Amino acid sequence: MSRRCELTGVGPMVGHNVSHSNIKTKRRFMPNLTAVTVPSDALGQSFTLRITNAALRTLDFKGGLDVVLLKARDEVLSAKALKIKRQVKAKLAEAAA
Repeated sequence: MSRRCELTGVGPMVGHNVSHSNIKTKRRFMPNLTAVTVPSDALGQSFTLRITNAALRTLDFKGGLDVVLLKARDEVLSAKALKIKRQVKAKLAEAAA
């Protein structure tokens, strides 16, 4: 299982630990991932995704999974999130027709 957010695509970043004597050693900054169950309003079901806590706050602010998925670019979404996005688009197109 990769250490990457399924909605935002955030992954590990590289930086330095800097000591008091200014010696730099490599380190990795890991994203704060949590497995959460997020409901989809359009589909009427819930999905379990591994997302960062920042993405979870974004979900609350924007108004749910459907809104965030429809605005997200396909390149940053995981395969699971892309599948959900296609289902949401199809359901909304069906409701509009």
